[in-house]
Amino acid sequence: MVRASPWKADIPTYFFAGGLAAGSSLLAAGADLTGRPGLRRATRIAALGSVGVSLYTLVHDLGRPARALNMLRVIKPTSPMSMGTWSLTAFGPLAGVAAVAEVAPALERRLPPRLRWTARLLAVAARPSGLLAAAVAPMVGTYTGVLIADTATPAWHEGRRELPYVFAASAATAAAGLGMITAPVAEAGPARRMGMIGAAADLVAEYRMETSMGIVSQTLREGSAGRLMRASKVLTLGGALGVLVLGRRSRVAAIASGAALLAGSAGTKFGIFHAGQASALDPRYTVVPQRERMEGGGSTGPRRP
Repeated sequence: MVRASPWKADIPTYFFAGGLAAGSSLLAAGADLTGRPGLRRATRIAALGSVGVSLYTLVHDLGRPARALNMLRVIKPTSPMSMGTWSLTAFGPLAGVAAVAEVAPALERRLPPRLRWTARLLAVAARPSGLLAAAVAPMVGTYTGVLIADTATPAWHEGRRELPYVFAASAATAAAGLGMITAPVAEAGPARRMGMIGAAADLVAEYRMETSMGIVSQTLREGSAGRLMRASKVLTLGGALGVLVLGRRSRVAAIASGAALLAGSAGTKFGIFHAGQASALDPRYTVVPQRERMEGGGSTGPRRP
């Protein structure tokens, strides 16, 4: 009754990488403003690498780069895809300038004297670019949740109220996890706090989503989606507990906890993707919610317990 999305593994990777880039950019801006050069360097580079992966997977799924460029012909505020494409287009260069500026001192020493001004210009532009990237980051990290919720795919549509919050929290835990892995323990305090807050928000938002979707919530508990979602919860909770107990005292514990948070975020994005695909293949996930809305006398949104 509903055609399953033609998307392949590129798209959940795109969801995950975009969230990681957004969260890393926010951490980098905070690290820059509070004098944490190690955390700033790691998260700026992570933001650039992640947005590169996100753009690559988007273009690869579209098939031709020209199709991605065609999406920039108009600006449509009512379209999550249009706004998301423009936010990525703005975010990428800003994150790139901030990341490249981290190697500007080494670059300046290797350049001919007549070109060293470029390295100095990068160093000057680093903070404004990083802060502007952080300003765009919330949209980059959440628009994909709005995008899939604005479809007829039952699992995504029924969870439309919670999906943006799930994606935002997942982006925070991913960025925090990578920050804890790559930054010195002494500077990783903001990453640890983001990780614990993001993990709590992620688990609460996922619970709220699963308990509000009616029969469609079965897609989040069965098959490959169910396995991924259960694993993501265990990893996210374990990572948060590791941060709370040992993350600030042990480099090994910080790396292990960060890896768990990072893997948990990836599991959430891939699990939600597979749940949507499964829900489109089974007609009951389309028919039963429609009948419930008709019997309840409403025409919009699923009934809430």
